[in-house]
Amino acid sequence: MPEKPIPYGRQHITDEDIAAVNTVLRGPFLTQGPTIVQFEEAFAQYVNAPYAVAVANGTAALHLCCMALGVGPGTRVITTPITFSASANCVRYCGGEVYFADIDPTTALLSVDAVRALIEQHPAGYFSGIIPVDFAGYPVPMDEFRALADAHGLWLIEDSCHAPGGFFTDATGQTHRCGDGSLADLAIFSFHPVKHIAAGEGGMITTASKTLYDHLLRLRTHGITNKAGDFTEPYPGEPERGGWYMEMQELGYNYRLTDFQAALGLSQLGRADTMFAERTAIARRYDEAFANTPGLDLIVPPANVGHAYHLYVVQTDDRKGLYDFLRSRNIMVQVHYIPVHLMPYYRQFGWQPGDFPHAERYYARCLSLPMFPTLTPDEQAYVIESVKLGLK
Repeated sequence: MPEKPIPYGRQHITDEDIAAVNTVLRGPFLTQGPTIVQFEEAFAQYVNAPYAVAVANGTAALHLCCMALGVGPGTRVITTPITFSASANCVRYCGGEVYFADIDPTTALLSVDAVRALIEQHPAGYFSGIIPVDFAGYPVPMDEFRALADAHGLWLIEDSCHAPGGFFTDATGQTHRCGDGSLADLAIFSFHPVKHIAAGEGGMITTASKTLYDHLLRLRTHGITNKAGDFTEPYPGEPERGGWYMEMQELGYNYRLTDFQAALGLSQLGRADTMFAERTAIARRYDEAFANTPGLDLIVPPANVGHAYHLYVVQTDDRKGLYDFLRSRNIMVQVHYIPVHLMPYYRQFGWQPGDFPHAERYYARCLSLPMFPTLTPDEQAYVIESVKLGLK
């Protein structure tokens, strides 16, 4: 048994990361400085998106996306029950209504067919948008969701918190990176410590829309602009504006990222491809070790899907027994996620067990094994051996 627990996820901070943060800490800007823009530009290039906006965290990113798209009372939005609750909560923050649709049991992703059926059960214009999630790092078939959204006049927010660097190939042979702006109106990412790029906290919004980009820049800073070309009216009694002048044009939030967080994210981004490859290699070893293992089901994507492997999820009928056994052996497995529609807050709106059978069966059987780039071969071998012992 290892002396220290093996977590399901872990950040990897290098001397280069520390040096990058120290440089900012010794410089003139701790926030609202040039490192923010450098991080935004580098991240946009990484995911092939035209624009990127750095924010305080992934939840703030979702909230601002909903604000920018006009979510409010009477707005109805569809998302998956198998996700972190923020994917739904962002709609509620704006006063909108959350609807869920079941998952595809082969991928654990929001089912396009289930969403289509839900939309067609209601009058035209009933729904405003869809928030699909690249769950565990498995890219959502955004081309299919885009076609469905366009057919019904809906917008799309791609929750890519689990999938920076992930990609898929559509039916025409075109490759799309998660969050590249080619299919979703907006996409969001998280820089929580267990994610691919760790900044302590932090998030990013990507888009191909200049209009949405400009709006998001205002919303993340209290709805304020200091750009002369954006001013709407003269200040009473001042025929000429001084250099200090700014306008609060709408109600926004302080959802800014700090420069030292951006420095850490920027440093980590520099080795994102290497960490992506390391995650993929770990997943392949799990796939090979668990192939045809009695009592264990895997989610293995096809060759044209670039799974980002934020999580490596297995499924078993005795999930509780395996969870307890692995934890007793210092392997800190986790469950992702309890279906959002069955959380007490959402059950008050009428959701109940049995509403989404595929999601609820997935939850009853799912377990996330350790998955992070610095997981050593010996640690992984111990995890594999322990899983097999726990299934006997």
